[in-house]
Parts: sequence; C-alpha cells; structure tokens
Amino acid sequence: MVFKCQEDSFLQEFKTKVVLCEKSKGGYNVVFEDTVLFPEGGGQPCDHGQVGDQVVKSVIRKGPQAVHFIESNAETAPFTAGDEVLQRVDWVRRFDHMTQHSGQHLITAIFDRELKYNTKSWWLGSESSYIDLDTSDVTPEQLDTVEKICNQLIADCTPVRVKVYEADDPALKSNVTRATRGLPDDVAGPLRVVTIENVESNMCCGTHVRNLGQLQAIKLLGVDKAKNKCLVHFLVGGRVLRKLTECYSREVQLNSLLNGGPASHIDLVKKLQSTVRSTQRITKKLSNELATVEAERLNQLQEPPKYFVQHRCDGPDSDFINIFLRTAKLPECFVFLSNGETDNTGKGQIVLQGKPEDIAELGPKICTILEGKGNGKGTRFNAKVNKLKNLPLCEKLVSDHFSFVGNGVNVKK
Repeated sequence: MVFKCQEDSFLQEFKTKVVLCEKSKGGYNVVFEDTVLFPEGGGQPCDHGQVGDQVVKSVIRKGPQAVHFIESNAETAPFTAGDEVLQRVDWVRRFDHMTQHSGQHLITAIFDRELKYNTKSWWLGSESSYIDLDTSDVTPEQLDTVEKICNQLIADCTPVRVKVYEADDPALKSNVTRATRGLPDDVAGPLRVVTIENVESNMCCGTHVRNLGQLQAIKLLGVDKAKNKCLVHFLVGGRVLRKLTECYSREVQLNSLLNGGPASHIDLVKKLQSTVRSTQRITKKLSNELATVEAERLNQLQEPPKYFVQHRCDGPDSDFINIFLRTAKLPECFVFLSNGETDNTGKGQIVLQGKPEDIAELGPKICTILEGKGNGKGTRFNAKVNKLKNLPLCEKLVSDHFSFVGNGVNVKK
C-alpha cells in the first residue's frame, strides 16, 4: 500500500477516518483509512505528529497497514471506528528526514556511478547519517570528488520524481536500476520508485524532496572502517548549517581559552599538552619522593604508632601508596591509605595493611562506609570506593578500634 505521506511528501495535514482503535500496553494502537504520518521503513524513522489532540510518536507498518501508537493511561479509547480526524505532521522532523533520505539516494548513486561502490545499507541517525559501502576503504580524494558532484547536482536543482508501478510492470525490470532489490517479505501491491533525473531510479518507500535544490548542501564527514564495514558519514541540508554553527561557536570559545585565533589552535593545544605532560612528570616525581619521606619519617619514630592514616588526592595513576608501603617498615602498625580522584567526585581507592585480625575486622566496615567494593586477605585489604567524604567516620572507627585516641598518626593531604 502507498500511503498519503508517500503520494505527497510535502502534505502536512490530512483528514481521514479511523478504522481501528484498540488497547495496547501503555496506550492505544490506531489504524486509519490512510495516513499522512510516515511509518518507519526503508531506513527512515517514522514521523511524529498529532491526530486531533493526541500525540503520535510511533508509527509502524504491518503489512498494508500503518499502526499509530498513542501513549495514554485512559481507560476510554481516544477514537472509535468511523471517527473523522485531522492528522498533522511534525514538519521539522519530516523535512529533516526527507532531506537526509534524498541525500542518501544521491550519495549512494554517485558512489555507484563514479567508483562502482555499492551501498550495502544505510542509517539515518538523529545527528548524522552514514552509508555502508561494499569496499575496504574510501580515500579523501574520492570523498572530495563525490561531494563536489553531489553539490553540483544540488546547485542545478536536479528534479526528483516519484512514480508508482504495479508489481508486474515490465518497467521495473527494464527502466529502473535497483527497483525491486531488498523488498520486505510482507510487501504486496504497488511499488514506489524514486528517480533523480539522469542519475538513478530506485525502489523506495520513504519521503523525498521534489528537487535536489531543497537539500541545500551535502557534507561528507569522513570514513569509519571496521571489520567488513566501510561507513561514510554525512550531513544534508539543515544539519550542515547546524554543524557549522556548532563548530563556529566552539571556535569562538577556543579563541578565548587559548588566547589565539583559529589558525593557531593546533599549535597552541600542542604546546599546552607538552606543558601538561611536563607538569605531570614533575608532580609524579614529587609525589613519589613525598611517599618515601613520609614512610622514612615513621620508620624513625622511637615508639611506632598503633595506626597511621593518610589521604591523598593525586588521582588513580599515583604511585604514592605503593611506594609508601614498600618503604615503611612497621609490621605492627595498622596503615590506612586513601587516594581520591583529582576532580573531587568522592571516588578513589583505599589500601589497608596490618595484622590479619585488624584487617578482617576493619576492612569490610571501612569499605561499607565509603560505599566501595573490595577484598582482603591476610595483612592487606584493597578497595575502590565512591564516597570519600565519609573518611572522618572511618578514622573514628579506626581510633575506637585501637581504644587509644592519639596513639596513632593521622595525616590529611
């Protein structure tokens, strides 16, 4: 069946009658005599819109019928069979999908004509779309060539025509290049063919523009290569302008942050990265030296403490804990070390070291208080935690466990 939305892609509202309205999970499934709301198919998402005062955000095709889902908790059905209703299309969404779909036809046709690369499938995404080409790679030069040809055809306002054929029409075999390829098993009745003048003809159920000038422009973003896939990502029409607006806005922000114009952004970022790496190396060296100094300081105490607590915020790559534990020679001292993320999220790691009985008693309790996950065996307990702001509770737990407040060393860094 060819629906009203396919006969005239630019039709934005349409009066029709209800055929069926039945209860479904979370709402009602409604079938009309005809529909101006496109049901998902051919790689194109469904239309959104309204029927009367009811919102439609899902339309699927079941055989010759388009089933519209209306979300509702009402016990009374919004329509009854025979009701005359007005359907209205979310035109912004429809036109965006039309331009992306027509753009895909054009890109696919030019890749086929110029490079003999067949399109295996395509995807219309919410931000960008892609075609999957039957080739191992596409060079930047090939992308540039296809893009230029496509945009010249757009500038020429090349006509796009839609024609409906009966399934047994000889023209489907003689005049239409890919007309009957990939038909779903449940398709019956007339077949709809979309033709870009002097470029290609292709069987398609989707909505399309009337001429390529309505696409405004095509931009091929790049190639994504994976196992048995070669994805060419693209933007068409309004999406090109939106991307340009986003990129320009980002450029203006970078001008301010980097204190330099667009031409110098790459050099400024490289310089910044070099500075950051140098700073990280220095910080790591100082942190490691500090761990050694702290451990040696404890080793030199005449009366070793019963426990030692220290918190750092050096991030997950810090070696402070490991260096401290390797250097400290305090087998009788309970050591509680924690290291938090540098962004103060409360996440981090803890390491406990001490007598097995102390580890068994305190490890799980501390882990619970800090909302962590870990395990311990013998003289060591390790855990990743999510709530380091509860460290004071843990420190009190350790102090109470050893019964002598003050007979320990508590250091916060």
